[in-house]
Amino acid sequence: MRQTGTMSDKRQLVFDAFDNKKTERVPLGFWFHFAPDNLFANKPEIIRKNVEGHFQFYDTFKPDFVKLMSDGYFRYPNPSLQKVEKADDLLQAKSGLVDDWIDAQTALVKELTDHFGSEAASFYNIFAPATVLGFVLEESKSGLMLAELIQKHPETLAYALNVIKQDLARLAFKVITEGGADGIYLSTKNIQDKAVSKELYHKYITPSEQGVLNAANAVSDYNILHICGYEGARNDLSVYKDYEVKVVNWAVVVERVSLKEGKNLFGGRAVIGGFDNTTNGVLYKGSKEEVERETRRLLEEAGTTGVILGADCTIPSDTPLERLEWVRKAAERYGK
Repeated sequence: MRQTGTMSDKRQLVFDAFDNKKTERVPLGFWFHFAPDNLFANKPEIIRKNVEGHFQFYDTFKPDFVKLMSDGYFRYPNPSLQKVEKADDLLQAKSGLVDDWIDAQTALVKELTDHFGSEAASFYNIFAPATVLGFVLEESKSGLMLAELIQKHPETLAYALNVIKQDLARLAFKVITEGGADGIYLSTKNIQDKAVSKELYHKYITPSEQGVLNAANAVSDYNILHICGYEGARNDLSVYKDYEVKVVNWAVVVERVSLKEGKNLFGGRAVIGGFDNTTNGVLYKGSKEEVERETRRLLEEAGTTGVILGADCTIPSDTPLERLEWVRKAAERYGK
């Protein structure tokens, strides 16, 4: 496991919070996209922008932990899935064809974790297989949708997800064992169609997600599940309540499920979040007093054990870092 030997006070703080131990203060976990307009563009200049963005953020703010962003690697370049025009084309999918993509991300993580040294814990963003397949289908312009596949071609969907799972499981294993990440941040969400039941999801999608988590859990005790509320997407959080993860992050504001309620739903696991991540939220547009008041409100409601203050998802890239410092200082004062 990655968490062995001497740890810095900040790493210990984060792992103690993840383990639901009492801490001297509540840690923070906020993150940005460092190449927001080119997330799918696997080009050297985009990857460099991503790396330099991490460095600047870390060196300036000294976050309690770092979510390592996969900007520039959103596209899954599997040649067996480059021409998807109909459902049966997914049966041509093969794993083991994206080694360069996996190795490049491992190298990215290694460069980032070398910079942070032993000072801060770090967790690499990996999208769940169904999300990755959704990207593939969107790029193919075939008109195929996950909701249609799971209802009309469920076994074909399961086959494709299993292929993608094998590659993502290797990615998860390598970024931890070779890249130096302390775990992964697995991003998932419900299929946005009310016709897709929890039972269908568990039968045809959950195995692929658990396969990636199993690979990460084999080499780290500290993996994070993110249930994405991107652009207001709503999720049945209970779909994921039995997933084997250490920490859960969801869109508190979008789902209208508080940190306290979510902590209960997920069996007492540690939770990350609380703040709206949009330009309409108090973190982005509120006064210092309003941000401090919201920090206190969140901690009064959720408590301070097994709680990491953060946001629903990635925060706007132009959010001034002093606003995050307002949260950190308010949390420090609250804990005294």
